[in-house]
Amino acid sequence: MVQGGLICPAGPGCYHYLPSAVRAMEKLVGLIDREMRAIGGQKLNMPSLSPAELWRASGRWDQMGRELFRLADRHGKDYCLGPTHEEAVTDLVAAQTNLSYRQLPLRLYQVTRKFRDEPKPRFGLLRSREFYMKDMYTFDASEEAAHRTYSLVCDAYRRVFEALGLRFVQVQADTGSIGGTVSHEFQLPADIGEDRLVLCPTGHFAANVETISAEQTTCPTCGEPLTPTRGIEVGHTFYLGTKYSSVFNATFYSAENKLQLAEMGCYGLGVTRILAAAIEVLSTEDSIRWPSLIAPYQVCFIPPKKGSKEEKGAVLMEHLYDDLAEAVPQLAGDSVLDDRTQLTIGKRLKDANKLGYPYVIIAGKRVCDDPPVFEVWSQNTGEVMFLTREGVIELLSKVRVP
Repeated sequence: MVQGGLICPAGPGCYHYLPSAVRAMEKLVGLIDREMRAIGGQKLNMPSLSPAELWRASGRWDQMGRELFRLADRHGKDYCLGPTHEEAVTDLVAAQTNLSYRQLPLRLYQVTRKFRDEPKPRFGLLRSREFYMKDMYTFDASEEAAHRTYSLVCDAYRRVFEALGLRFVQVQADTGSIGGTVSHEFQLPADIGEDRLVLCPTGHFAANVETISAEQTTCPTCGEPLTPTRGIEVGHTFYLGTKYSSVFNATFYSAENKLQLAEMGCYGLGVTRILAAAIEVLSTEDSIRWPSLIAPYQVCFIPPKKGSKEEKGAVLMEHLYDDLAEAVPQLAGDSVLDDRTQLTIGKRLKDANKLGYPYVIIAGKRVCDDPPVFEVWSQNTGEVMFLTREGVIELLSKVRVP
């Protein structure tokens, strides 16, 4: 990602996100927003600066240890930079007096920067000190309703990863410092992954090894031997019950007009981690490969080198670029014309390959044919096609753009 000009180190575990990475991230957030809205999610934005008294009330000021970035203001008041927002959101909901069961479920989420004082930041965006996360917090009127919400959010997460074309597994997980009684992780299997997983080969069972005993070597459902693998955690879900609502008195009036504690859940998707993990599992040694839905740009046009015998094809290429924008408007802002015509086509193709444009259109030797024929590289399939102007437009009209 550094070599491809997506990110630039700013300090240990901190990165500048450069324009192409921001484009990809915005597309990913757009996909997540659609899925969150589809299950009744409402987007908000909570402060990164969180008062220490909230964390002391929950017990996590001490429990989180040195992972919390802590600071004091000029008046000596303690704060932390939020790695997560259970305390803040529960305090927010608790402040809404006279909340009725008719107003539940509440499904609140945000996409914001989070902070964690990692002792050893590594693997770029996979383990950094500052990162983007989508975190949802849900408030339900009963345990049964909270479990229904839990299933809805897990289904939405599955749809996100399926839309991205990423192979993932949902595994039983430890609740850790967040707490609660039920927890699952969404993992992308990868050799570089830091989490050790065991999977049933027939799909009946999957778990993080933290949650099972060393003696458990077979699937509890079918008895098949469990297969060990490694994964990159990209999502985590928790059923919290009343762990936080009881501390902050987040209550509502029931149908019987009695005050009850809200049943909560919290759900995280690592936005920047998904970007890095997708590149990790899809790319080749020297070329970035994107889930096509979130590629920064869908198409790169490479006109002939200046002074070459195909140079007259440059005008045809520019016409094709304009015609495509008119015929397929959704690609108008998703196409790049590489006008570095002082460079050879081969050099620019190598750069395009490295940056991972799903489609590369080249005005090569056959652009002088009658009718002109363009070389089309489909990066994700490795296929090379030779198409007329009409063929190129027909092919690219099928491209999905979020």
